[in-house]
Amino acid sequence: MDIALSLIIGIGLSAACGFRIFVPFLVMGIAHQAGQLPLAAGFEWIGSTPAIIAFGTATVLEIAAYYTPWVDNLLDTITTPSAAIAGTVIVASQLGEASPLVQWSAAVIAGGGISLTVQSGTVATRAVSTGTTGGIGNFVVSTIEWMMALFLGILAIIVPLLCLLLVSVVLWKMIALMVRSPWFKKHPADIAA
Repeated sequence: MDIALSLIIGIGLSAACGFRIFVPFLVMGIAHQAGQLPLAAGFEWIGSTPAIIAFGTATVLEIAAYYTPWVDNLLDTITTPSAAIAGTVIVASQLGEASPLVQWSAAVIAGGGISLTVQSGTVATRAVSTGTTGGIGNFVVSTIEWMMALFLGILAIIVPLLCLLLVSVVLWKMIALMVRSPWFKKHPADIAA
């Protein structure tokens, strides 16, 4: 597979990790078993039957946990660094034809960076929802997030260029949301106090 196309697929899947960590891995595993998504050497385990079962179970638990009031906010503290790691692994799994320097540099910068940006945007969205509705409206945010993860994951494999365009729009919106948030505007010394 062409390295540029592989990178685009990886970017779409890593953006999906910013919404839900396990959904893109489940989509990748199923697509690999169906012969629709090649994985780099050393990453074939993602498409193994035990991995798909584990990703399916983790997906159900992750989605259910985000519907539990206040647990969703707690999960954000865990999933933020995890999203960056997951995005890195996903991009690396797509760049098997690249040199290790290119593979891992792109994985950290594009995969980790994009998934972390999307995840940070979801954290800001949930904070606004929690602050304005006392957490009651978070189920709407959670529903949109897992649906976006599934949609981006499938779209990244089926129509990668369209997915890249959508990811660009999502990133733009997430960055704009974060910049407008009151937390982002605070001075670092105010946050530490």
